[in-house]
Amino acid sequence: MEAALKNLEVYQIAHDLAVRIDAMSHTLPMTERFEEASQIRRSSKRVSASIVEGHTLRKHKGLYLSYLYRALGSSDESQEHLLLLRDTRSLADVAIFESLMAGCEELSKKLFRFIQAVERQYETPNYMKGLPLHPFESTLDAFEPKS
Repeated sequence: MEAALKNLEVYQIAHDLAVRIDAMSHTLPMTERFEEASQIRRSSKRVSASIVEGHTLRKHKGLYLSYLYRALGSSDESQEHLLLLRDTRSLADVAIFESLMAGCEELSKKLFRFIQAVERQYETPNYMKGLPLHPFESTLDAFEPKS
């Protein structure tokens, strides 16, 4: 994984939060282990995974933004799962709930601000400008009809 990605604050927060949510999900009652627990694990892990995918495709601003918006959606989805766990009393530890919810809210806010910055200021890095989007892109161009 690229050092620039590891240094992104939104990635660091998302990764840490996914690890913390995973740990919490293994303490839930058995009735939730295959329902809400698996859902919140998937949504929280999808945040950092989407940031990674978007960063890899950052040559194209539109793709980058698409993955960042997916990350934001998954972060918001994780908040909904936390609320459901609290409201169904499956997550009874108030301190854990508040800590994870605060982390999700902070992540969503930072992700939204990061998305706004990318929308306003992003330019493809110079070293990526000549690279194909896909490893076979230049090969596939040979099959395009010539005008």
